Amino acid sequence: MGLIAPPLSLYIHMPWCVKKCPYCDFNSHGLRSEPPPYADYIDHLLADLDGDRANFAEALAGRPIVSIFFGGGTPSLFSPELIERLLDGVRQRLTLADGAEITLETNPGTVEHGRFDGYLAAGINRISFGMQSFDDDKLRRLGRIHSSAEAEAAVKSAQDAGFTNINLDLMYALPLQSLDSALADVERAVALAPSHVSHYQLTLEPNTAFAANPPPLPDDDHAWAMQEACEARLADAGYGQYEISAYAQTGRRCAHNLNYWRFGDYLGIGAGAHGKLSDAGSGQIHRRWKTRHPRAYLDAAGGAARIGGEQKVSTTDLPFEYMLNALRLIDGVPMTDFTERTGLPIEHLATALAAARRRGWLDDDPRSLRTTALGQRFLNDVIACFMA
Repeated sequence: MGLIAPPLSLYIHMPWCVKKCPYCDFNSHGLRSEPPPYADYIDHLLADLDGDRANFAEALAGRPIVSIFFGGGTPSLFSPELIERLLDGVRQRLTLADGAEITLETNPGTVEHGRFDGYLAAGINRISFGMQSFDDDKLRRLGRIHSSAEAEAAVKSAQDAGFTNINLDLMYALPLQSLDSALADVERAVALAPSHVSHYQLTLEPNTAFAANPPPLPDDDHAWAMQEACEARLADAGYGQYEISAYAQTGRRCAHNLNYWRFGDYLGIGAGAHGKLSDAGSGQIHRRWKTRHPRAYLDAAGGAARIGGEQKVSTTDLPFEYMLNALRLIDGVPMTDFTERTGLPIEHLATALAAARRRGWLDDDPRSLRTTALGQRFLNDVIACFMA
C-alpha cells in the first residue's frame, strides 16, 4: 500500500483588513487611502486557479472539492456579489462535492448588518467570526476595531439571516487576563449558541508589534489553568474538543480544518496562499505558495510570477509534516493513515514512536497515533520527536 490521494479542499486568501492587529503574523494588509481593487482581485484569483489546474491537471483529475475556506485578512470586506462571482467561477472550473462546506471569515467590526443574507445566497454556508474576546478592555489591548456589543449583534444578525453553522474565534492568556475573565469570555460565547468555538492561546509571533513590545501576559501555569477551565466549561455546554484548539457541537466539526489536520490536500489561491497536492501516480507530495504582497500578486496577472515558491516534500520531512497536523487531533488517527497520506511504511516511524511512548506522550495502541493528556500539554515536544 502506498500514497493514496486524500480529500481535496480549496483555500482562498483575501489579504486586506481595516487595521493590522499587533499580534497578527498573517499575510494581511491594512486599508490605506485608496480602496483595494476588489473586483480585479477576483479576476486574478480565477486566473490563479486556472494556472494551478493546468499545472496539476493529472493530480486533480476526478477529485471533487470537499470544502472552501475564505481566509485573510478580512474576506467580508468583499461584497456578497463579488463572493458569488468568485464561487460561480470556481464551480465552472472544479467539481464541488455535495454538501461542500464553504466558510467565510468575518470581522464583527467590518461586516455591515444585513449583508449576511447576501453571503448565504452567494453560497457561503459557514461563517467564522474573529471575536477574540468579549471584554472591551481586552479588545482594545488586542487592537481590535469592534466592541463586545457589536460582536454579539453581528452573530445574531448572521443567525437571523439563516446561518446555522457559525464559528467563534476566542483567545485566552490575553494581556493582564485572569482566569475569571477567560471563563467569562467562554460564557458570553456559549450564550450565543454557535455551532463551533475555536479557543486559542495568544502567543507572541516574530515580526509582530507585540513581539517588538511584549504586553504583560499570564505565565505558562496560569495559561494552562485557563485552558483546562475553559475546556471543561465548553464540554459542559455541549462542545466536544476534537483538536487542541477546536470545540464543536455534534456533527459540526470544521471539515476544512479537519482536512488539514488529517494531512489532506488543498489548492491555495490568492496572495501568499499555500497549497499541498498529492500525486498518487508519482508518489510525490507537492507544495506551492503564491507571492505574498497583493500588488506583486496582482501584477503577475495569473502568470508564473504569481508563484512565490514550490517544492516536492522529501521523505525525510514527511513524518514531521504529517505529525505536525495529525497529532493535534484529540482522537488521533488510524496508524494506516500515515502510509496512505505519505506513501511511507509504518516502520519509518519506529524509533520516534518508541521514544514518544517511553515518555508517556503517545498511547501504546499499535493501531492508532494518538497523544495522551500529557502529550497534548507538551505537543511541540512530541512533534519534535519526528523531525528529520
